[in-house]
Amino acid sequence: MPRPDTAEHQRLATSEAREADWKNWGPYVADRAWGTVREDYSASGDAWDYFPHEHAHSRAYRWNEDAIAGFCNRMQNVCLGVAMWNEQDAILKERFFGVSGPQGNHGEDVKEHYFYVDGTPTHSYMRMHYAYPQVAYPYEQLVRENLARGYHDPEYELTDAIGDALAEGRYFDVGIEYAKAGENDILCRITATNRAPQAAPLHLLPHVWYRNTWSWGYDDRPKPTLRDASGARGLLRVHGEHRHLGDRWWSVRASGAESAALMFTENETNRERLFGSPSLSPYVKDAFHRAIVDGEADAVNPERRGTKAAAHIHATVAPGESLVVEVRYAPEDHADPFADFDATFRTRIHEADAFYDALQAPGLSDDERNVQRQAFAGLLWSKQFYHYSPKLWLDGDPAFPPPPEARRHGRNHDWTHLYNLDVLSMPDKWEYPWYAAWDLAFHMIPMALLDPEWSKRQLTLLMREWYQHPNGQLPAYEWDFGDVNPPVHAWAVWRVYQIDRDHNGGPDTDFLASAFHKLLLNFTWWVNQKDDEGNNVFQGGFLGLDNIGVFDRSAPLPTGGHLDQADGTAWMAMYCLNMLAISIELARTRPAYEDVATKFFEHFVYIAKAINDEGGPGLWDEDDGFYYDAIETPDGRQTPLKIRSFVGLIPLFAIETLEPDVFEALPRFARRMRWFIENRPELMENLTFLREHGRGDRCLLSIVDETRLRRILARLLDSDQFLSEFGLRSLSKEHEANPYSFSANGETHTVAYEPAESTSGLFGGNSNWRGPIWFPLNYLMIESLQKYDYYYGDALQVEMPTASGETQNLWDVAGDLSRRLTALFLQDASGQRPVHGGVDMLQGEDRVLFYEYFNGDTGAGLGASHQTGWTALVAKLIQQSGGTRKKRR
Repeated sequence: MPRPDTAEHQRLATSEAREADWKNWGPYVADRAWGTVREDYSASGDAWDYFPHEHAHSRAYRWNEDAIAGFCNRMQNVCLGVAMWNEQDAILKERFFGVSGPQGNHGEDVKEHYFYVDGTPTHSYMRMHYAYPQVAYPYEQLVRENLARGYHDPEYELTDAIGDALAEGRYFDVGIEYAKAGENDILCRITATNRAPQAAPLHLLPHVWYRNTWSWGYDDRPKPTLRDASGARGLLRVHGEHRHLGDRWWSVRASGAESAALMFTENETNRERLFGSPSLSPYVKDAFHRAIVDGEADAVNPERRGTKAAAHIHATVAPGESLVVEVRYAPEDHADPFADFDATFRTRIHEADAFYDALQAPGLSDDERNVQRQAFAGLLWSKQFYHYSPKLWLDGDPAFPPPPEARRHGRNHDWTHLYNLDVLSMPDKWEYPWYAAWDLAFHMIPMALLDPEWSKRQLTLLMREWYQHPNGQLPAYEWDFGDVNPPVHAWAVWRVYQIDRDHNGGPDTDFLASAFHKLLLNFTWWVNQKDDEGNNVFQGGFLGLDNIGVFDRSAPLPTGGHLDQADGTAWMAMYCLNMLAISIELARTRPAYEDVATKFFEHFVYIAKAINDEGGPGLWDEDDGFYYDAIETPDGRQTPLKIRSFVGLIPLFAIETLEPDVFEALPRFARRMRWFIENRPELMENLTFLREHGRGDRCLLSIVDETRLRRILARLLDSDQFLSEFGLRSLSKEHEANPYSFSANGETHTVAYEPAESTSGLFGGNSNWRGPIWFPLNYLMIESLQKYDYYYGDALQVEMPTASGETQNLWDVAGDLSRRLTALFLQDASGQRPVHGGVDMLQGEDRVLFYEYFNGDTGAGLGASHQTGWTALVAKLIQQSGGTRKKRR
């Protein structure tokens, strides 16, 4: 398929060819930088306590900045953002607020209403909205009430605290847009509309500031500077000088404002306030708050220079009216910086519409198009500059006392090779403002529809030598880079390669080959580290599924011994098949890969034999027709943990079909495969369908044969078990009335169906895999069912739902599941969106939130509220299953 020729596609093409750098600037500023591991220099490793929210407006960040609607260049030398004050709040609103992990009864949680509503992949146009209350923001009340609640209680939300005011419209709808006049010429328009029935005061403060790189003792060169350059033109203007950026001009215009003035200070810590010691300068990070909220006029620099500047715009906004502030940050000293401002915005908005008109599938409803475009927008807004070097962090900075010695043996001490200084895709820039390897793999699937080149670069980045551990492990996330997540990176590489090939008309086998070599190292790490007995049954720990087990699967077992994991084993079988698919693709033009393809075929067979081996370490339960984890105690006894969870469904992901031309194109592979089948019959008991060609003359490689597949699907598609109105639950609903219990050492551990937040503190209590619906596993199940259909076609029909009497082929089942998941976000017959639950303020609006996971019964969103992130996978589902399409390959 040839690439469309819209203006945005042209920018993407010139960026990929390195003829231009349209992605140098973007929304790369975190929503939260306080309470992060990288800012924590304590002996205890308590990141939330070491750098709390109360410090954020007074304390310089060491590693990266945060802001509301922040925009910066890829090295975050300089940042743009916006702050505001309603004359009621106790502090200047410079960043979104939420409760910390210890404060929240279900972990950390942002307590704000904001929406990422539009964006293009080069960030030539971006738009978000924030509902800023006109009443005092209830900081202390939110903390106090959440602290008082337990795991069985719902979270205390902003609508609980000031719901009446929000229902009355007593808030400003603050729209923040960015448009690029050029690669490095950034326009920003802030439109604050009063939704209340009465006039209300508002102070808007667009900001420009430099990331603090000078306070840590590494650099004695002069600091960058910002100086008042307003002159006689009647504009608010600031001239900036930076050794990497050169000269820049920041201009601000506000029509209808009652007052407008520039303010300057330093982006440096107020040591006197926080630590009782002298600050390096009398003008510090919290100067604008002190000048405006506290009335300390001398807090700002009277010489009108510094490393942080703001334009203080004040107006009383009438009901239904708007205060509009325009900002330009440019590399040229424009005589009239706003002459082409409105025209540029009109052009970029038109180009964004043209880009999505070319991208979105025909036949989608208006609501599907709206939801998909906002999911894409959230994905694009979730890019973040991320800087962290564990070695520098463990050593401490020259300008500060050495960190406690205990840190050298604590968190991330064995990841000193790692050096992060990149823009990366985040799960959620407030709740999880750090990259997570398995999250990022899922992000790149919908991202490949927008910008396949960036998707490939992100996947490659995590495998570069300054990320991937020398032993082959991929970094998990900053709280513990050595933790173990499902090995989905090869799947993501393969899928992004396919999407790129299908949408852009040509295969990028160089990308595939480069990734394959690094994936070989990672595969070897898994085999060497996570197969305790060398029998092809794997462990791995919690594997991203947090509290899905009866106890913490990453901790030592109460029985002793180890846990043989159905999901860990299935993930490795899937990994084999992903590597097999990649090696077959490469072998078509590079014959040396044929032997490697053979290796992964044979390794898959060994794993398939092991997981199904009824006389050995197998994890299949013939009586129940399901896969279970099993405890293997030191005396060799194996005890299955009969929890019907997604752990037992993941074996369905180990599925690949071989096209008939493979055996003609790769004769050595075909000969070795035939020899193996004929000479190792004891390994082929569960793989007889390798010899039987299915639809399209395809061969099938799968852990499960047809009989077991049907038995598992009967549970999966049962409304009283896994199937909900909005997708697949992570735990069977049958455990609601019949919890599973396991006793050891005088203690009883229990798992019960919980459709919403967790009622236990396992893994911090801020996620729950005991009932809710999670997008990544649902998405993989849909892909797997489609693959089974490639082989079985109409020959395999199942009841959908179970016991309904209505049968479907597996392609249609996959489509049905896709539509259940997209229904979470679409307006139903009454105009309600299930994702928004009972929040009246959110219902009836075109704006949508994309949560981390969803209530297994009602579909209401739970956990992180801006998880685009992996919930952006809904954009891919809409693309392939929205409207009335049932296209079958």
